[in-house]
Amino acid sequence: MATTRADAVALDAADPIAALRDEFVLPADVIYLDGNSLGALPRSTPDRIARAVRHEWGERLVRSWNEAGWWSASRRVAELLAPLLGASADEIAVADSTSVNLFKLLVAALRMRPGRPVVVAERDAFPTDVYIARSVTELTGGELRLISDRTELTSVLDEQVGVVCLSHVDFRTGEMWPAVATTATVQDSGALMLWDLCHSTGAVDVRLRDWNADLAVGCGYKYLNGGPGAPSYAFIATEHHSDLRTPLPGWHGHADPFAMSPDYLPAPGIGQLAGGTPPMLSLLALEDAVGVLSGMSTTELRAKGMALTSLFIDLITTRCPELAVVSPTDAQQRGAQVSLRFEHAFGLVQALVERGVVGDFRAPDIARFGFAPAYVRHVDVWDAVEVISQVLGAQEHLAGRFTRRSTVT
Repeated sequence: MATTRADAVALDAADPIAALRDEFVLPADVIYLDGNSLGALPRSTPDRIARAVRHEWGERLVRSWNEAGWWSASRRVAELLAPLLGASADEIAVADSTSVNLFKLLVAALRMRPGRPVVVAERDAFPTDVYIARSVTELTGGELRLISDRTELTSVLDEQVGVVCLSHVDFRTGEMWPAVATTATVQDSGALMLWDLCHSTGAVDVRLRDWNADLAVGCGYKYLNGGPGAPSYAFIATEHHSDLRTPLPGWHGHADPFAMSPDYLPAPGIGQLAGGTPPMLSLLALEDAVGVLSGMSTTELRAKGMALTSLFIDLITTRCPELAVVSPTDAQQRGAQVSLRFEHAFGLVQALVERGVVGDFRAPDIARFGFAPAYVRHVDVWDAVEVISQVLGAQEHLAGRFTRRSTVT
């Protein structure tokens, strides 16, 4: 543990991926600990988008689908994502939002498991996972089984379960499922395993092939830094491609899109998961952002994330005992975030934001901090805890202006 600020500075000097921080735009007066909600802006992205707008769209217009490679952009992003997911590029589709891809994969999974109409999900998962799972079972005449505790998983697995959808890293607490063991448990029951990787990819060591995962989804705007509303991605293991039938056939997923046939012929493999025309500016921003991380070792990203969160927990425990750490204290069991329970968590977060330490709040009483290993430093952790201690000591979080909630918390 770093016992002084100088110790934290020394840890940064020895950090093997410290130079990656220079690839991002980070305001000098802000300690940004909310990359698990919206990643920082890569330094190269504004020029990339400006070129796309001014030249590719503004001057070349529709010709840019061919000339600028717009048509193949989703495949290029898949190739960049593959090492970060521990998968092959031909197992990844980049399209739509996480919610849409989750719908597609849940329906596709039930079709792969006829006679097994049950979906299992977590009651406290990010709400959209539950909403989509419930909608899928309503549309298919199936059943949704929600578990409230991780120990309940084995008790709900039977011959009726077709697919299990779990968040690899819990969005509230940061707790991480043991991916290999959980996947094996689900598959031993005859069901398919679908992982939500929104709070994982780019921050922890994701290895979908090594996990033997069947399916996965994830977003592009958190640790991948693709910008607000960045496209999502979906993973389907190669061995399931022959059984894949997308419930949302779009023209980009047709085997011959420009034949303009009224009959749908799916593109081979995972290509059929492409839907309509992608949001090209967002897709190009995501391509640029993932390119910044390309070549980075997921092992190194994971090691730094564990070090940052461990330092934060140690300092909070020592200096701010009134804050209860709800994330696992074992670094191997948590993602790159730490959540603190506090009666006045909302006010605390708002007071910190005013002082330039940006985290976020999750109801009812969680102050949440994300430590994106690509750009957060050990000294940021030290300075953030110093500010947290000062805010609590002066009871700034109780000021009336910090009780008024905006739409986004």
